[in-house]
Amino acid sequence: MKNIYDVCVIGGAGHVGAPLAIVLADRGMRVLICDINESAISSLSQGQMPYLEEGGEIMLKKALAEKKLGFTTRLQDIENVPVLILTIGTPIDEFHNPVFSMLTRCVDSMIPFLSDDQTIILRSTVAPGATEFLERYLKAKNRNTRLAFCPERVVQGRAITEIQTLPQIISGTTPEAVRISGSLFRQIAPEVVEATPREAEFAKLICNTYRYIQFAATNQLYMMVESAGLNYNELLHKIKKGYPRMESLSGPGFAAGPCLMKDTMQLFAFEKQNFILGQVAMTINEGLPNFLVNRLSKKHDLSRKTIGILGMAFKAESDDIRDSLSYKLGKILRFAGAKVLCSDEYVKNPDFVSKEDLVKQADIIIIGVPHKAYESVHFPAGTEVVDMWEIADLKKYEQQ
Repeated sequence: MKNIYDVCVIGGAGHVGAPLAIVLADRGMRVLICDINESAISSLSQGQMPYLEEGGEIMLKKALAEKKLGFTTRLQDIENVPVLILTIGTPIDEFHNPVFSMLTRCVDSMIPFLSDDQTIILRSTVAPGATEFLERYLKAKNRNTRLAFCPERVVQGRAITEIQTLPQIISGTTPEAVRISGSLFRQIAPEVVEATPREAEFAKLICNTYRYIQFAATNQLYMMVESAGLNYNELLHKIKKGYPRMESLSGPGFAAGPCLMKDTMQLFAFEKQNFILGQVAMTINEGLPNFLVNRLSKKHDLSRKTIGILGMAFKAESDDIRDSLSYKLGKILRFAGAKVLCSDEYVKNPDFVSKEDLVKQADIIIIGVPHKAYESVHFPAGTEVVDMWEIADLKKYEQQ
């Protein structure tokens, strides 16, 4: 029996799946969103994005009005849908090794409803070799379902835009899988770049790992320069002035979130723990909260201080707290005896306080994430502000 849908996005209510499903629907495809997150499914079906996504709700409501989107929590509804986009990846365990069990458990649940006429497209980050592994796994289950890997490479929160403006890498274990995945993504991406599955897997991991290493380089320099008693951001301005070769050197800050460190660890595991550059990058970026606390503890008895953290999401203008280093910073401060107040413009938490109350009560304020709203915050005279991002105009407060 023919299914009414062209595509099903499994895990389609999440950060990776929902924007893709909405864009596909906007291009005229009939898309089924399948997810076990009933709350997120309910929000999407009512035209509300479950998280911040630029342009998401406008396009979502249009797709709903045109009846291009369907929703389900039942995996059996994938039966006879020609293309199945799977947004399950391979996370890292406590031993820094990729975990395939989430992927295989999902596929095991799909097996009763799979046919050889369908195509599975892996969308989320997977370890090198995972696509070929999954092909063998399917064959061992007597399934010859076509298999492709077409990684997302978008910035979270701007996925709707970037899906439609960035080239899409496609790969497949058979020519037919490549043809079908290419036909799908040519409808939404400006360009399609064909690769082998192993090349595509490395491409996604290298993109995030390289960025993570770049952040580690400037964070290491920040800690070195600040320890020498200098202002790193002021030094950066002087270094870059009229010197274009240094324009790519970014400022310091927390390098966090669900992708950058995880993807670096994927390569670390693949290289049998011999990826020294990646290991050092992880040590530097994850050590930055400790550096900040150690610096403060040399000047203050933290057990007698109230310290406020402005920004708890893992990046600016986001409500996503996954792997946010602001939470790690808070734990370290509490262990040092400090009273910690937290605030965020987008993250909802009953234990948080408003930025206005935080600024009034805190002796020391650390800007954890550079939300634009913090540019206009008035910091009282005498309050120490730690602003790695250089988002606040602290000099005008120092003059008051």
